[in-house]
Amino acid sequence: MRLADRSVAVCYFADMKPAARMGLQYVLLFGASGVSLPFAGLWFRAQGLSGAQIGVMLAAPMLGRLVTGPLLAVWADGFRTRRAPIALLGLLMAAGYGGAGLLDDLLLRGLLWFIGATAAAALIPLSDVLTLRLAARDGFTFALPRGCGSVAFVVVNVGMGAVLLGAPVDVIVVWITGLGLAIAAAGAFLLPAEPVGEGAPLRKRDRFRGLGRLVTDPVFMTAIFAVGAVQAAHAFQYGFSALLWKAQGISEAVTGQLWAFGVVVEVALMWLFEPWRRRVGVGPWLLLAVGSAAAVLRWTAMAFAPPLWMLWPLQALHALTFAATFLAGVQLVERLAPRDSQTAAQTLSSVLSAGVLIGLATLASGPLYDRFGAGGYGAMAALSLAGLLATLSLRRKLA
Repeated sequence: MRLADRSVAVCYFADMKPAARMGLQYVLLFGASGVSLPFAGLWFRAQGLSGAQIGVMLAAPMLGRLVTGPLLAVWADGFRTRRAPIALLGLLMAAGYGGAGLLDDLLLRGLLWFIGATAAAALIPLSDVLTLRLAARDGFTFALPRGCGSVAFVVVNVGMGAVLLGAPVDVIVVWITGLGLAIAAAGAFLLPAEPVGEGAPLRKRDRFRGLGRLVTDPVFMTAIFAVGAVQAAHAFQYGFSALLWKAQGISEAVTGQLWAFGVVVEVALMWLFEPWRRRVGVGPWLLLAVGSAAAVLRWTAMAFAPPLWMLWPLQALHALTFAATFLAGVQLVERLAPRDSQTAAQTLSSVLSAGVLIGLATLASGPLYDRFGAGGYGAMAALSLAGLLATLSLRRKLA
């Protein structure tokens, strides 16, 4: 590239608004998870792993976040800018996934995959905190850039499925490694240099003390449990909906359409409904309560193996069971946590919803499927009910 061309490119990115920069960040993040989530098992199978071994590989980073999540949050708050740890975690993500693709030893491959998946998961709450801070300062809606990630998830999911019809499965690891490097570059050169705090970074002792205050705050912990329970209740759907629908005679093509439809309504809620909700003053507690109730309804109905015509409106509920509860959770955590503990707070919430609870629900889903078939959704309805009851208990404090 000529010097003049490079100058034009630099000026273009320098003129990008913060909302656009964060939108690109989410495109990279979910461009990676849109491949790793649905296709990692396919890659592991091609490496000769058994179903049980694949389950351990996928669940270990989720369960490990009980320890790695808080430690990485405290580490990230030790930097002067919020983009610095994002850049470093992007490099770690690329190194972990890339190393796993190069090595044949099972234990080393598992360790490196754990590192890559842990770094990838930690990037999401760090990006959320940065986006929330920029949105409050610049006046854009958090859901706008976050919705870009959902669109990217669908596009790469469908695109990689088409690519794998003729390409070797190693393209999966090449893709997610490359996006790890892209995230590192975005963190270093593109994301806004938003400071972590008002002054110098807090000492490590003070950061751990702030984390401890969050863990011992009953209102905060009840709120993130409520969000986490409803989010984790999607585990059975993620793991076994395709198998159950195929047994009902529903083709893989229609299965893909059902999944895509669920994400489309999720994006619609983020881009269309969410700005209206904020204008009229509907609070996050009510949003969480509605999403939790919708989850109880959705998974109860799914336990009866409904016919295809009913699956479409049930998939539409994804806008409430996933998107609404996610947005409510992000906003509740922002409200309940002190400013200097935002990273730790969002990470703790992510540890529960995208880590421990969904990891346990994923491990339980296999035996539930083997014994009860579609009836396993009943356990997810019960988990959603627990989230709804926790939400209702907070009404006086949060409504």
